[in-house]
Amino acid sequence: MAEVHRKLERSAIGFVLAIIGVASIGGFVEIAPLFTIDETVEQAPDMRVYTPLELAGRNIYVREGCYACHSQMIRTLRDEVERYGPYSLAVESQYDHPMLWGSKRTGPDLARIGEKYSDEWHVAHLTDPRAVVPESKMPAYAWLGRNELRTDDLPNHLAAMRRVGVPYTDAMIENASLDAVGQAHPDSNVAEGVVQRYGEATTVRDFDGGSGVLTEMDALVAYLQVLGRLTDAAHQQPAGEKK
Repeated sequence: MAEVHRKLERSAIGFVLAIIGVASIGGFVEIAPLFTIDETVEQAPDMRVYTPLELAGRNIYVREGCYACHSQMIRTLRDEVERYGPYSLAVESQYDHPMLWGSKRTGPDLARIGEKYSDEWHVAHLTDPRAVVPESKMPAYAWLGRNELRTDDLPNHLAAMRRVGVPYTDAMIENASLDAVGQAHPDSNVAEGVVQRYGEATTVRDFDGGSGVLTEMDALVAYLQVLGRLTDAAHQQPAGEKK
């Protein structure tokens, strides 16, 4: 075997062909399942898209590198299900570009964090993590409560998401900036449009605790509060399918 390997390394053409062969096997293993994706991804008629405010919060989550310490995928292992809730389904991430499943857990998995804690808890935790969880290693993000959220570019963000398959309508894209403001200001004259466009399940409230200004804290908390709540598919699986 050593002699065969030595000869292969000394033959440029043979070595290139071997590399192509091995890469082709790996590529086939990754690509083949895509041909049956319609059969393997679950159906979720109640699935809704992120609102502009939630999408902005997701962008902040990515910008600050939160995915490096928090996964968003609960495995089928019993201890994970008992700790975090129903295991993650592929359909729950169909509108995530990029997906944030992850494998690193310096902090807990966040796939089912939505509405587990109050907005006040999240604001306090993001402002000073150790004041809420003494053993926390998470850095503080207090400035998010002082940073005004940029909204003028949200129509472009929604339009980009539609190009990769997220079913945002023309009305959603056109009103994205106003809907971001309306979701965090329930008493404003633009709040009603958010529910009309995104459904009754949409949470409309002041997420950062009443600063009066639409902040990045509003957006990030809105995103965290919707994790695991875009569809109820994971909670409706037949008993026989649960692992």
